[in-house]
Amino acid sequence: MDLDWPWQYDFPPFFTIQPNETTRKTQLAVWCKLVLKYQKLSKKYVLDINEVMETPLFSNKKINRSLSTEGILMVLEALMTTGNAEPSDKARSRWYIYWHKIDEWADIIYSWAQDKGQIDNVCTLYELQTSTNTEFNGMQHEVLIKVLKNLEKRGCAELVTGDDFIGVKFLDRVDV
Repeated sequence: MDLDWPWQYDFPPFFTIQPNETTRKTQLAVWCKLVLKYQKLSKKYVLDINEVMETPLFSNKKINRSLSTEGILMVLEALMTTGNAEPSDKARSRWYIYWHKIDEWADIIYSWAQDKGQIDNVCTLYELQTSTNTEFNGMQHEVLIKVLKNLEKRGCAELVTGDDFIGVKFLDRVDV
């Protein structure tokens, strides 16, 4: 993965949540930015704490340092306050990560529908997930549903379900 790691990534104290509030805020901001970049580059919408502990995201083998589970949770909770993450289970071990907030994803998909002449047409979720040259290509099913429900709440789309079919009809809204 071709990620620009922040300079702090090679600084051992970065992997220990700092007790000073000002320092910790700065540290968490860097961690949040790093998590969003990492997830975006790897096109992953879900972060499983148990699986990610040993990945380069939270473990720098070069300096033999890893962020603790508690530290990872603090980062994810900071992302949650900005609308960039939310737990997907009650145990808070799996998290949805949104490098674009749900509202932003909704705008991106609605703009795509307008540009592609999909207003008043029904698209399957599969069509959306496999649309080439789009940032939402490969979007995880649950995240896509959240985005489409956001559009539905705004009056820009209507979810359509059938026997083995989930789709979306994009509605013409000039005030979006």
